[in-house]
Amino acid sequence: MKSNYFASCPRGLEGLLVKELEALKIDAPKQVDGGVEFSCSMEQMYRINITSRVATRVMMRIKKGTYETEEDLYRAALEIDWSEHFDISNSIKLSTTGVKCPLKSLDFMTLRIKDAVCDSFRKKMNKRPNVDIRNPDIRIHLFLEKNQYFIYLDTSGNPLYQRGFRKSSVEAPIKENLAAGIILLSGWEPGQAMLDPMCGSGTFLIEASMMALNQMPGLRRNFGFENWKNIDRKLLNKIKSTYESQKKPLAFSRIYGSDKDLRAIRVAKRNLVEAGLEEAVQLVCKKITEITPPFDEGVMITNPPYGIRIGEDEELAEAYPLWASCLKNKFSGWRTYFLTSDFRLPKLMRLSPTKKTPLFNGALDCRLFEIKMVAGSNRKK
Repeated sequence: MKSNYFASCPRGLEGLLVKELEALKIDAPKQVDGGVEFSCSMEQMYRINITSRVATRVMMRIKKGTYETEEDLYRAALEIDWSEHFDISNSIKLSTTGVKCPLKSLDFMTLRIKDAVCDSFRKKMNKRPNVDIRNPDIRIHLFLEKNQYFIYLDTSGNPLYQRGFRKSSVEAPIKENLAAGIILLSGWEPGQAMLDPMCGSGTFLIEASMMALNQMPGLRRNFGFENWKNIDRKLLNKIKSTYESQKKPLAFSRIYGSDKDLRAIRVAKRNLVEAGLEEAVQLVCKKITEITPPFDEGVMITNPPYGIRIGEDEELAEAYPLWASCLKNKFSGWRTYFLTSDFRLPKLMRLSPTKKTPLFNGALDCRLFEIKMVAGSNRKK
């Protein structure tokens, strides 16, 4: 039996998420802004949560309809038999998002839906579930359009970019699913050399290593659906065991990371150890201008500083030509990818990007610039 779902992802990666779903034999996934709508079986839902590298959440739709007032939405939520989905002993958290929603307060609507869930249990059992906004067992999402509502149960629990092993980070780390999406957009394939010369806490390195070793990103974590009444624990364990058996033996995977900050290198190493991937990656503490390419061809992917603080714009404007000189002198034959919200980067590097992909790093409007390094100048005459 199939249910309807919505999987969210960073904006700009919807096409990659469609490909992931199609690889799991999910029929006709529909790409929308910020995610993909689809129908699938419970087993396929388990597999998406375990295997998706770019999804943020997978949510099962349990009701949709039209509304005019807050009271319409309260009644709609009250009519759902929540006890079919989870037990009264499970803690809950409600959230509401809206697009062109005419209601005055989404926070108030969240409280009303919480009341409806609690009132539904109280009518049936004379008790109500507890609310836990930090670490709930069950997450319920209300999505509002101009006059339509959608009520979802979150199958994922914590967002899927939380792979279950990153313990440390440097300032402003990139989220794992965005990093994985950028690696996929670059066309890098396991076996090719990959380098992140400003690796920070090592997110690109870890995501590439998992791809190289065929490790599924969700194998080390738990999911929201594990608190549902209809959880098929035997099936879930069987799926996990199959993916575990398909992992490749741990070995160096031609993945290289460097950073000028020794603290970042220590954090990256700690995260690689925690992920069990330390042997797959080579780390060094060097500036981008000091590194030499490990192979004649490869893929460089990095998330450089954005210049958000006062004074950093000028520092970056001076640094970009130095980076460009290093790339032109040493990295001919490489494809390079820079994710940045500083749209001056190609112009100040005096290099012409072959692609500019719009992406969002959190709320920051960014571009992924692809710059192919060739012998001599890369600029159009």
